[in-house]
Amino acid sequence: MSRMLRRLPSPYFAVGFDPHRSEDAVRNITNEVTAMLFVGIDIAKRNHEAAVIDQQGHVVRKPMRFANSQLGYNKFMDMVRNQGEPVVFGMEATGHYWLTLYTHLRNDGCTVHVINPIQSDALRGMYIRKTKNDAVDAVIIADVIRFGRYCETSVEPGDLQAMRELCRQRFYIIDMASDLKRKVIALLDQVFPEYEKLFSDTFGASSMELLARYTTPEEMLSVDSGKLAELLEQASRGRLGEAKAQEIQAAARNSFGLVMASNSFALIIRQYIEQIRSLEASVDAFDAEIARLLAGFDTQLTTITGIGPTLAAVILSEIGGDISRFPSAVKLAAFAGVDPTVKQSGDFNGTRMKMSKRGSPYLRRAIWLASTVAAFKDPAIHALYERKRAEGKDHMTTIGHVCRKMVSIIFAVLRDNSPYVPAQLPD
Repeated sequence: MSRMLRRLPSPYFAVGFDPHRSEDAVRNITNEVTAMLFVGIDIAKRNHEAAVIDQQGHVVRKPMRFANSQLGYNKFMDMVRNQGEPVVFGMEATGHYWLTLYTHLRNDGCTVHVINPIQSDALRGMYIRKTKNDAVDAVIIADVIRFGRYCETSVEPGDLQAMRELCRQRFYIIDMASDLKRKVIALLDQVFPEYEKLFSDTFGASSMELLARYTTPEEMLSVDSGKLAELLEQASRGRLGEAKAQEIQAAARNSFGLVMASNSFALIIRQYIEQIRSLEASVDAFDAEIARLLAGFDTQLTTITGIGPTLAAVILSEIGGDISRFPSAVKLAAFAGVDPTVKQSGDFNGTRMKMSKRGSPYLRRAIWLASTVAAFKDPAIHALYERKRAEGKDHMTTIGHVCRKMVSIIFAVLRDNSPYVPAQLPD
């Protein structure tokens, strides 16, 4: 009897199974659980596939395809209600397509489990026939839920999910702007190679205004120096003027850049400048909304050196707002992908460890950005940086060590919900 109980799948225990109950009680509970059905849903953009299995894993209804629409959802729910048994739903976190169906099911009071596709892939490998189609995938997802051996994907409340989406889109916009800036520099290197020495920041306010109006050396020479000085004075709020205008025109006069097709180059650069400005304005709007949402959360992340409101929002939203999901800082480091990879085979042990770079790339990026600041502004973390550098490690490897220290700090601050206090170094 005890052997049989150990082999029972976990859903038996979900209803309070007690190995010390009488055989009649065991039979009653077994019948109750057997009556439960599991619906696996294979998610796609336009159409989903659903399969229904019983407690023994038998398909009780032919897999059904339904549209990702209100009409399709109603048709699907009619099928589910016709089964006449308690139902548990399961689906994979496939892109963003699962979210709409998930919210509708939850609003209708259904029990829904969202799993990582890696887990259903592992179960698929147990099947002798390596068939893969939507109907088979739906059955496999239902099987994963039936066995109860899965780690559920966190589904965040509205504000946390909104903040995460804003933070991710912010990174995307910044990357777009960075790519455009690289293109502008590549073009300037051809038409005006001396330009990079004229401003400390090619994409500062004064330089951007100049390039938007007068882009090539020929255009900068065609304007009166007084008018050019006036433009620079307004853009720089009085810091630049006649002297800078004369310096720019002298550089333009002696430029060794391309002369042919300069009008085409000027048009491309001005279009890129306009796009960069638009993207940077979007980042400012995103930052304001992110800060507003973050203010609604009780978090001490911004007390950590190197973490401002935006990075705090990224970290909080990517972790999911509930640090108890991670039993230790090591688990959090693995989720962020800043944990070292381990290479071992027989007697060989790798000595050059690299980041695993698994998990959330957005969380990893936020931790990396915070670490590059804390490595030089936080005394205790700077001491770690200097110690690793003294051991012969290069800058990038050392920042990797700082990232793992940063994860430990983030974990402690979120776990205790208390401000970060930098460690005091001995005199």
